[in-house]
Amino acid sequence: MPSFTVFKGSKDGKIVKSETTKDELTSDQVLVKVTASGLCGTDEHYRHADMGLGHEGAGVVQKVGPAVRKLKEGDRVGWGYEHNSCGSCTWCLTGRETYCPEREMYGYANLDQGSFASHGVWRESFLFKIPDALTDAEAAPLMCGGATVFNALHTYNIKSTDRVGVIGVGGLGHLAIQFAARMGCDVVVFSGSDSKEKEARQLGASEFISMKGKKELDIGRKLDALLVCTSSLPDWSLVLPVMGPTSIIFPLTVSDGNFEIPHMGLVAQGITVQGSVVAARAVHQQMLTFAAQHGIKPIMMKFPMTESGIEEAMQTLADGKMRYRGVLVPQ
Repeated sequence: MPSFTVFKGSKDGKIVKSETTKDELTSDQVLVKVTASGLCGTDEHYRHADMGLGHEGAGVVQKVGPAVRKLKEGDRVGWGYEHNSCGSCTWCLTGRETYCPEREMYGYANLDQGSFASHGVWRESFLFKIPDALTDAEAAPLMCGGATVFNALHTYNIKSTDRVGVIGVGGLGHLAIQFAARMGCDVVVFSGSDSKEKEARQLGASEFISMKGKKELDIGRKLDALLVCTSSLPDWSLVLPVMGPTSIIFPLTVSDGNFEIPHMGLVAQGITVQGSVVAARAVHQQMLTFAAQHGIKPIMMKFPMTESGIEEAMQTLADGKMRYRGVLVPQ
């Protein structure tokens, strides 16, 4: 029976080290030794829950179940937010299993394990081979952060001729800039200050707008799409005037609050507000291939995969000092 270490949340927010034991591998189950885990803002939401934390996993296959067909020991793989789906509903059969009514997602299923761990047991069909051009540490943040922004751009047919806005140069935003720019888009970055302009341009932005103190925005040609990658929503009365007719807004912020936007500004321009979660598996694999081909990599800070290391990483993120994606590595 596989037995391994898992780092869990707790009622008081302390990170707790515990042991999990799984039955012998059956069907298409795979035992993965974790070599890196990204830290996502969503992990903060579950810090006070008695569950295994982490959902941006990367590692090496150690053992495979009897029905595993393609993976073998030694393969480098990653996994993300979704762990399983029914496989037979309309959403699964059309490649949209992230909306399956029986989907198994981080925070709602498989609570005894996560990517903050020494190992994990997952279905082969929800594991993704890591391209040779990416290290495990580089690949880990792409399993949720990268998949989230790529899914918005790819699935909703953003074109290379489009002008794409990105609000926020952070964990999601710095990846969104890279993906959009490598797709050939004209990328406009909006930030709270001008301190990140040089970095945003190095990542691929063609224009940088500091929002601080602005009463109105003038960017010339208007946006065809906007990815909101900050922890809070922008002032829509400021942003909507730079959205083009029939443009699309992706509010990628994870929040329990209500989404509010000026009614007439939305209707008069025919703007779409598009909800979007992490990528379905086919899109996820395309994201990894695209990232490897175009040299898209996260800017990261590494922390030890220990109770104190995880708490330090989470505090760094909470303090707004993470540049730009935390990665936990085993000691």
